[in-house]
Amino acid sequence: MIEVVKSYQDGKKIFRLKNEKISVDVSNFGGTILSIIVKDKEGKQQDVVLGYDHLEDYAHYDGYLGALVGRVANRIAKGTFTLNDKTYQLAINNGPNCLHGGVKGFSYRVFDDEIKNDQLILHYFSPDGEEHFPGNLDLYATYTLDEDALVINYHATSDQDTLINITNHSYFNLNGCPSSIDNHTLQVQAQYFACSDEDGLVTGALRDVDHTPFDFREEKTIGSQIHRDDEQLTIGHGYDHPFIFDSETNQVKLYSPLTGIELTVSTTLPQAQLYSANYLDGRLGKNGKPMNARDALAIETQYMPDSIHKERNSKTILRKGEVYDETTSYRFKVRS
Repeated sequence: MIEVVKSYQDGKKIFRLKNEKISVDVSNFGGTILSIIVKDKEGKQQDVVLGYDHLEDYAHYDGYLGALVGRVANRIAKGTFTLNDKTYQLAINNGPNCLHGGVKGFSYRVFDDEIKNDQLILHYFSPDGEEHFPGNLDLYATYTLDEDALVINYHATSDQDTLINITNHSYFNLNGCPSSIDNHTLQVQAQYFACSDEDGLVTGALRDVDHTPFDFREEKTIGSQIHRDDEQLTIGHGYDHPFIFDSETNQVKLYSPLTGIELTVSTTLPQAQLYSANYLDGRLGKNGKPMNARDALAIETQYMPDSIHKERNSKTILRKGEVYDETTSYRFKVRS
């Protein structure tokens, strides 16, 4: 079942996707996931993503809580890139770099919406030159419930060569409220992670997770690793790094022993930026509760950040006539 639960005069809406196992509220403002409600081991309903009580707060605050992020997620070095021998200068909105699509990326846009075949289809037309990116980009984000999972498909085309790297920026806390994620266990199918500099930009260096606090190939508590002495943890104030997957499905598992809720993330994308909410600043979230640093984990499935500078044949280049088509699922269960 999908229904509109609230409409605003400026065109913003809140939709509810619901079945017997999961209820998800999504807004056409930034494709933002406002809540994901699932049952815990005692049968109580828990909202497992951080957010705000009022939709206008998502426009007011930074942090991209629950947002669909683009045209290019993560950072682009010095906000500039060259494509087809032409150089483009983007906004500098995060230290010396461009972050998450610029000053007013997709996270702050109102999408067209359609409910069709038990799917919520959000559409955004990004005109040539918006945030200084080339090409008229047509993006569709389709939200579907599959029993105990939320599945998001991203589909895009452009009439010129351009860049694209879409992600969802939900902040997960399976305890059901803002609280330290030290008690959460994490498993990531990744042998390597990408190093970052003091500005959060990937350096281009890949590091083997072996004998580091980035080794979650076997399930470990986040608290046992995130407080270890490691230069990359110090630079990032915690985890804020891409993990390069060596599995094609079920790449990330997050679990709270407090509620018994387990989240499995499966994606067609090659990696995820794991971000331990290091810069949440005590702002008030749902029910007036403060959200502090390391009160959540974002699992941002995506291509390599700054790929246009760091990789040959960058997958973030969307050629005219080609199709960007990627899917990520978020499956919840109670661990027995």
